[in-house]
Amino acid sequence: MEEVMTKERLESYRSNKMEILELDYVLENRWRSDTMIGNDVIFDYSKGYPMPQSVTGFDYEKYSRLQDRDLRRKNKLEAECKEIEDFVSGITDSVTRRIFRIYYIDGRKNVTQRDVAKKIHLDRSSISKKVDAYLKVSHNSHDSHL
Repeated sequence: MEEVMTKERLESYRSNKMEILELDYVLENRWRSDTMIGNDVIFDYSKGYPMPQSVTGFDYEKYSRLQDRDLRRKNKLEAECKEIEDFVSGITDSVTRRIFRIYYIDGRKNVTQRDVAKKIHLDRSSISKKVDAYLKVSHNSHDSHL
């Protein structure tokens, strides 16, 4: 079931994109980390009786477990980002779509409604009203399908 689009989900987009980049780096470079080196104790029977000996090596089980966890997280974040991008792309009104793209998807982290208003040549209050109105209409149309 598709979730309702909220301001919180839209605002999480840029953070999710950054986390995806961080996870990509970790997934590619985890094997180089010293944290993947593990210690274990084995028993050496070469003298006829068990003598504990420490062995050090790459901890493949830990590596696999962490890779799987991070890959699942990355896939979940990518799906969320795609859903947000599809939502914004699906906005039929050109001005509203541009507002959503500039404010939530494109650009720098601290873009303000005033910045968006300058780019689109509207009042700052118009930006807020258009965002709120579209999300309210979108939410109501989502409920009507249930």
